[in-house]
Amino acid sequence: MRTIVITGGTDGMGAALTRHFIEAGDRVVVIGRSQAKFDALTDGSAEFVGADLSLVADSRQVVDHLTARRERIDALVLAASFIRQRRHTTTEGREASWVLFFVSKYLLTTGLAGLLRAADRPVIVNTAVPGARADAIDFADLELTRGFTFRRANAQQRRANELLGITATRDIPGLSYVTWGPGRLVRTSFAGEPGLAMKTAAAVLGPLLGQRADDAVRPVVELIDNPVPGRSARRGAKEVPLVVGPDDERDAAQLST
Repeated sequence: MRTIVITGGTDGMGAALTRHFIEAGDRVVVIGRSQAKFDALTDGSAEFVGADLSLVADSRQVVDHLTARRERIDALVLAASFIRQRRHTTTEGREASWVLFFVSKYLLTTGLAGLLRAADRPVIVNTAVPGARADAIDFADLELTRGFTFRRANAQQRRANELLGITATRDIPGLSYVTWGPGRLVRTSFAGEPGLAMKTAAAVLGPLLGQRADDAVRPVVELIDNPVPGRSARRGAKEVPLVVGPDDERDAAQLST
């Protein structure tokens, strides 16, 4: 029986993955903010770990909780999302989106490396849509204290998560690390503050062109069921080229620092 850990596993595509792997008979651990949503989603056959992953302390507590209670993790799905159009400072004094969309993923990936190494075919699926420019990260201002925009923040987070794959595959032999995004629009709500344009697109185009979350995650299920060691990037079921920059190794090490 596999152990599948899913962040953001109570909404949208994360919830669809939770349902699938419970039905498949796997041990599922859901990390999220809402116990009520988890209770409505499952029949008690999965484990819930409450955490706000925009807080560094909560991410560290999740790592401590899992390392104390699990012998291995076969798959880690990093799908937690909360959209913010504006810069937001947490109670820890950090920029919320940078922590949620990258720092928490870094802490979980590195903190749970020992449990992933214990699996026969470990896999991490990181729902950071691939394809950001190689120079998207502002190393002098990672939390974008100057000139914050949703577009800049989103590109920076996506690129950082591609580089995280370098660190992860180096530290976890045989790991399959995939940065993944849906191939087309998904009929799902956008948690957080998506802005008028995103809301309008979801409301108008979603019912016409969007795919169901259960259908959208089928490629993710395939990636977990049949992992291929190494780094890769996909949009839906289609493999897309990894963005390669001239200083990727150095940039990955700088992020870790």
